[in-house]
Amino acid sequence: MATKLNQILAVEKGVKSDAQRKVTDAYHTVQKNTLLSGISRTYQPIDDEGEHLPAESTRVQVQAEDLLKQLGTTLTRLFDVTATKDWANCVARADVRVDGATLLENVPVTYLLFLEKQLVDLHTFVAKLPVLDAAETWTLDQSTDCWRTEPVKTTRTKKVPRNHVKAEATDKHPAQVEVYHEDIVVGFWTKVTFSGAVPRKRVNELLERVTRLQDAVKFAREEANGTEVVDQRIGEKVFGYLLG
Repeated sequence: MATKLNQILAVEKGVKSDAQRKVTDAYHTVQKNTLLSGISRTYQPIDDEGEHLPAESTRVQVQAEDLLKQLGTTLTRLFDVTATKDWANCVARADVRVDGATLLENVPVTYLLFLEKQLVDLHTFVAKLPVLDAAETWTLDQSTDCWRTEPVKTTRTKKVPRNHVKAEATDKHPAQVEVYHEDIVVGFWTKVTFSGAVPRKRVNELLERVTRLQDAVKFAREEANGTEVVDQRIGEKVFGYLLG
């Protein structure tokens, strides 16, 4: 049964973590001199009447050459899996089809992965676009290439002091006058609001398009990852040379 690219991708992470752990363990082991050291010591008294002492010995627990061979075996698996994936990536391709039409033809799987990430960022950006205030009525102004509202006319007023006679003057008392201010219309403001934002409908349309393209790219990536792979035997050549 032929192996497919998605199967290689499924095991790649486990192979990488296993290789990393074993390389780290081997690195720490080779630093421990006591594991690589051994001793054999015997005692011989000067004559038969002398004290007899037992022999002492410590065996070498780790052989550096053995570690190298184990490391070579572990990394050979990693090198082969990675090579198989990378070689397959060179031929794994698929079309991106949106709404039944082919938008992009024969796209490499590595580019599909790039496109997938870019579309996530683009979706985030579009979702944050400024939207026109729905409380206003907007039309596109050709002269400024901006959205504008209908003119709104408001008055400008000015406070004018007025006198209110509370009590007329008499021969004994002056008149009692109260000063107040009256708002008098002195002019008119005409306001037009402009905006560089976009209508909510436009944002929704863009989000829908991005989402449809995201789905199409994901489908194409899965299709490309279904490409049959040829197992590569790179590790044996590399470590055959390194450890030879």
